[in-house]
Amino acid sequence: MLKQASFLLLIFLFFQTHSFAQSQIGFIENPRQKISLNQSWKFHLGDPDATFYEQKTDDTDWESIHVPHTLELTSLNLDDSPDTKLQETFQRKVGWYRRNIQVADSERKVFLEFEGAHQVTTLWVNGKKVGVHDIGGYTPFHFDITDVIKRGQRNQITLLVDNRKYDHVPPDPGPFDYIKFSGLYRDIYQVETNKVRLPFNWEFLEAGVTFTTPSVDPVNGNATISIKTSLVNDAPIQKELTLVHRLIDKKGEVVLRLAETQTLKSGEIGRFNSVNGIEDNLYLWSTENPYLYRLNTMIYEGDQVLDGVECKVGIRKFEHHPREGFLLNGKPIKLIGMNRHQHYFFIGDAMPDALHYKDMLQLKKLGFNMMRTAHYPHDDAILEACDELGILVYEEAPTWIDIGGEAWFDNLDKAARRMVRNHRNHPSIVIWGGGINHRGYVPRLHYAVKQEDPTRLTASQNSRWTGWQTSGLTDIYGQMVYGPVEWKRHEPMLAMEGRDGIKELAPYLLDPLLTGIIAWTAHDHYSFHPTKLQQYGRIRRVGIMSIFRQPYTETHFYPIELRDEFQLHIASEWEEETNEVIIYSNANEVELLVNGKTIAKATPDFTGMNSAFDHPPFRIPVHEFEAGKLTAKGYVGKQLVAEQSIHTRLKPVGIAIKIDTIGRQFIADGSDIVLAYAHIVDENGMTIADANFEVKFEVQGDASIVGDGANIGANPMATIHGVASVLVKAGTKASDITLTAKAAGLKIGSANLKTVAYNANKNLAQSDEFYDVERLKIDLGSSEQLLQYDWTAWNAKDGEKASQQFDAFGGVEARIEVADADGLLKWLGEMNVMGKYGYAVGEGVLITGKNGGKLSLDLPKGKYRIHTFHHAPRSNTDSMDPNKDQLKTMSAVKLPYAKKIKVQLKNSMNTQSKVVSISEGKMLPEHGVGEGTFSFETNGKQAIVLDFQADGNIWLNALVIERLIK
Repeated sequence: MLKQASFLLLIFLFFQTHSFAQSQIGFIENPRQKISLNQSWKFHLGDPDATFYEQKTDDTDWESIHVPHTLELTSLNLDDSPDTKLQETFQRKVGWYRRNIQVADSERKVFLEFEGAHQVTTLWVNGKKVGVHDIGGYTPFHFDITDVIKRGQRNQITLLVDNRKYDHVPPDPGPFDYIKFSGLYRDIYQVETNKVRLPFNWEFLEAGVTFTTPSVDPVNGNATISIKTSLVNDAPIQKELTLVHRLIDKKGEVVLRLAETQTLKSGEIGRFNSVNGIEDNLYLWSTENPYLYRLNTMIYEGDQVLDGVECKVGIRKFEHHPREGFLLNGKPIKLIGMNRHQHYFFIGDAMPDALHYKDMLQLKKLGFNMMRTAHYPHDDAILEACDELGILVYEEAPTWIDIGGEAWFDNLDKAARRMVRNHRNHPSIVIWGGGINHRGYVPRLHYAVKQEDPTRLTASQNSRWTGWQTSGLTDIYGQMVYGPVEWKRHEPMLAMEGRDGIKELAPYLLDPLLTGIIAWTAHDHYSFHPTKLQQYGRIRRVGIMSIFRQPYTETHFYPIELRDEFQLHIASEWEEETNEVIIYSNANEVELLVNGKTIAKATPDFTGMNSAFDHPPFRIPVHEFEAGKLTAKGYVGKQLVAEQSIHTRLKPVGIAIKIDTIGRQFIADGSDIVLAYAHIVDENGMTIADANFEVKFEVQGDASIVGDGANIGANPMATIHGVASVLVKAGTKASDITLTAKAAGLKIGSANLKTVAYNANKNLAQSDEFYDVERLKIDLGSSEQLLQYDWTAWNAKDGEKASQQFDAFGGVEARIEVADADGLLKWLGEMNVMGKYGYAVGEGVLITGKNGGKLSLDLPKGKYRIHTFHHAPRSNTDSMDPNKDQLKTMSAVKLPYAKKIKVQLKNSMNTQSKVVSISEGKMLPEHGVGEGTFSFETNGKQAIVLDFQADGNIWLNALVIERLIK
């Protein structure tokens, strides 16, 4: 088989015969406009019966805010609310939001797009009511405001965002063990399109763009691509429209292009179903290498682009095998991850995208490959982060145990469908919820999501207190494993909730029928749940990290076991009462030193359930304590691979500020937030966990402290485990920021950071540039060769002039010449070489003579790549071969040939050379065919010359020329 890097250019493309200019432009101006409306809103809390939608409303004294926004910030104790799990009163309020938008004087369609708002949203434009969204607070929606706006003018929009209890809006009426926070808490956009447009994915069944891969072959590296698309013709006349999809790789090159033309009457919805594939150089999406392509979709009328959208997609194969568990790209993997609630301390659900990304980045660095969205659809930014980082996702509709009436079920059905439609193109999602959390599968939900997306698995969590169920209708048997479960090893089981930690993880690594465990939870979270696990305020202490995103001690074991890079973490304190030091490391041996003196050497503890792990903890007894510095060094053989030191804690002397900016920028958009920690430290820099202080934060520059002056305990902030956490919010101007922290009797802490400018007018619908790719694939040989589809023949006979004209690129002339006067070109017919694309190198031309030969190409001006392929064929023919009589006259295969050749490309702009080893035989070798690859640019005035030099005869079998069109 050819190596994957070989035949880079032999990917089969479907080219539509239409010759419109835009198909050859790498940066296409998309007439669709998508502008963020997150900035500069006026906000008023309360007064649900007011008439603030009237244009005469004076909002001068209203609060100026930016989105994401919560109706009210909250304390760690949920404002001392007496509510139960029904959340009777907490944040059951309304908020009024007003701002102006500018609409151009055109005939374009105009929409307001919302990623989510809690929980019933009513819109007025210029005082006129447009509509109500009451499906729920966790799914996207939009309003068409085309007929109510004033063209070429500023238009006033008013929103009533209502978070009161509505029995028909799930997860209400409750109960639920999480908090339904409030506000205009996800992104908002102004979207303008032509009247011929691609609809929003959630508008109707199969609306917008749906990307699937009906077949993926990880062994041979190919995939079938299916793209279903709907477009709407709201123009007053009939239109002939061409839909073009481009699949673009990370280099910006189009690897697959699909096109289809239909004629649509006015008011008609066109449905397109394009299928093709990638045969070579396929990059699979996986948890280790989450490769993403761009799917660019555009509508053309003749040469004119009418509309376009783009999303990122991944190609992967997954299945839930009855014996091997979960397979990704044909390989069994354990699904090890966390459930995640979307909220943050003080701000509730109103998290900027950067904090969503940080949550996923932190989970990835801890070694997890799975995340379950508990218990509702999460922000688009979460799915984008999981796509990018390589985290698999189980996503479910908003439920928790209870079942409502028919109107409630209708909305749950709609919410589930919108969830699928909104996120169906994300490669990270492999499981949809097909039931109600805790209760198990619900046929109506399972059938709904299967109708929307039959390509993914369904599951629903069961619990012993609501009655055990097997997977039933759903594809996966999911259970809560806080105690005994009903499981007879009759099918694989996925623990969709369970406790975290070393002991809990071990059984899932040992048993192939235990698909994995998604522990409860990633973070401590707000709840009115009456549990003793609440450690501070109304925050349930059930996460592997605090609500402030700080990992607890045993959490540091996960990356040791689940990641490859060498690490070491001392999981014990070095205090007088310490009688054992626990160390997590993937080193083979650990040396323990106190004040520079070795006190012990140890190997991992593989006893009991620890045998499940590759890297179980080290447990080192302490026989004699000596205060000071404890150092652990990890070794593989004699090589030091990891090291950490801690100290016996002393009295607190100061504050050390740590700001979490890893993997992100701090954007001056008025709503971006960074998380900072003020550690109470001793003179050795050790955090004093039992130190109790109130820390006062101050910020200089265009930024603010979230909750400052709000009387919610945000500033000053009390230390928890020796750390005071703070949220720093960006202003709207790029600025140098200084954060200081003060506490009585301690040295002041200080840290600096910067915000970067935000472009509020950026068109988010505009795609990055790309290169369309036009290919000419030439198969050289005699007229008897067997030509495959999408190849162009170059046939000649021995002794004839070897030149040929090709139509590609507007016209190409190619010539082959020998360098010696007595040299000869000997042309070979089809020889049946085995292997992928063996037909292309199973024949060719043998350039004889001592001084080689050359290939000349007259190419139009542009950027190109050329591949030359060199293989000495040997016959694999048999009695079924219709051309086997050719062997009697094909003496070229008996002639000696050079094992290596030097290929040199020359033109007026550059010279390149490469040494190529000629492959040989009846079958292509594993390492692939001999190949020379060159990238170059030509002015179109001088020929491109490829010199072939070798000590012997030279085989040239095939050429692939690729033109990159920007």
